[in-house]
Amino acid sequence: MGAISPLILLLFSTLYVTIQALPTISVVGSKFFTSDGNQFFVKGIAYQLIEDDPLVNTTQCQLDAALMKELGANAIRVYHVNAADNHDGCMAAFADAGIYLFVDADSFHTYVRMGTEASWTQDKSKSYREVVDAFQQYPNTAGFFIGNEVLNILDDQDAAPYLLTAAVDLKAHIAEQGYRKIPIGYSATDTAVLRPMLQYYLVCRPNVTERLDFYALNSYEWCGQSQNYNTSGYFALQEEAENYPVPIFFSEDGCNTVPPRTFNDQAAIFSEPMVSTWSGAMIYEWIEELNHYGVVSYGPPLDPSVQDGDRVIQGFTRQGVPTPLQPDFGNLQQQWKDVNPTGVRLSDYAATVSTSPPSCPTSTAGGWVIDGYAPLPTMASGAVSAVVPSGSSGTSRPSSTQENSSSATSEGSAPRALGPSPSVHGYGILGMTTALVGLGAAVIVWL
Repeated sequence: MGAISPLILLLFSTLYVTIQALPTISVVGSKFFTSDGNQFFVKGIAYQLIEDDPLVNTTQCQLDAALMKELGANAIRVYHVNAADNHDGCMAAFADAGIYLFVDADSFHTYVRMGTEASWTQDKSKSYREVVDAFQQYPNTAGFFIGNEVLNILDDQDAAPYLLTAAVDLKAHIAEQGYRKIPIGYSATDTAVLRPMLQYYLVCRPNVTERLDFYALNSYEWCGQSQNYNTSGYFALQEEAENYPVPIFFSEDGCNTVPPRTFNDQAAIFSEPMVSTWSGAMIYEWIEELNHYGVVSYGPPLDPSVQDGDRVIQGFTRQGVPTPLQPDFGNLQQQWKDVNPTGVRLSDYAATVSTSPPSCPTSTAGGWVIDGYAPLPTMASGAVSAVVPSGSSGTSRPSSTQENSSSATSEGSAPRALGPSPSVHGYGILGMTTALVGLGAAVIVWL
């Protein structure tokens, strides 16, 4: 067999350095840290161009990642992916832009709560594990959500134990496969009837494997330039999150009822007192749609009835060169430019952090009834009967009077009518790299 060409070795070494350049994210105590010891704050944006999987079109991801970098984003949230697809190109595009991925592990058919029934079955486990298997290989995979707004009203609370059962299952799978310990979390509805009981229930159990690694909130409380830390309800959110034992951040943010969006809340989130408790925010959302939350568009809007395969859905073009929508894009860009918390070094924080869980929430009349210390449901078990016994002890926490702000991403709501994945219409640097890797592999086989 002949010697391997120096050019081929250079190609592979360059690709390896590119893939390995971005430090990984982990959880220590109540904070995210990069593998080089820096605290990580989320400046993210929801990214779901198409219903099935927006992470398969390498060219589109390259275009979007480049503009997201200009925006100041360092993370995206993707709600649905197809584990069977190849995501190498898109994940490399976002990694090259310094952008991490928080991805929901569920699908339209595997929500923890389907209708009024909550469960954790073999089929759901298999589907979630496939998403973990597909994305654990990428250093810029920052976390997996086991659900989005599974609980929206008090009657939904019997689903809470199943969230932990799902988390235990995924943690066990990650450990069994020897994968990097990627954080597992949940994205919650911002509703006073469940807050803060749910957020404490999910992290209060004595066994650390039966707790979530992070908790996130979909909140649209801060609306318009006239609101502030006190009037928006953020004061109450901060009070309820004080001394929370795992990272907490906004998984959806960016009220649009008072246009234009100024994103003034970012200054509050990334400054004291919130910055010592909260780990940042995800803005909803990247693409302009019928709900008018987007910060970019791919062309002028058409009539909502216009459908053109995977290119135009509900009158909105979903591929091509992204164009910032002003002033929202510029407002968010400036807000993120102005806030750059340094946080704490891992070496300093780890020496003082406590990992003791808080007390589980107690039962209240007409309110929270799930016992945080009862055994979790097993695979494919039925209804939960783990109710807090009368007179049980625990620490109750006040709830904000702020009412729930509805979200279009709730698992109880109908999915958005989007289309299939866009096809790749061109080759960029990453596409060329992929082709060169394939060529290099073929050369090595030939050699």
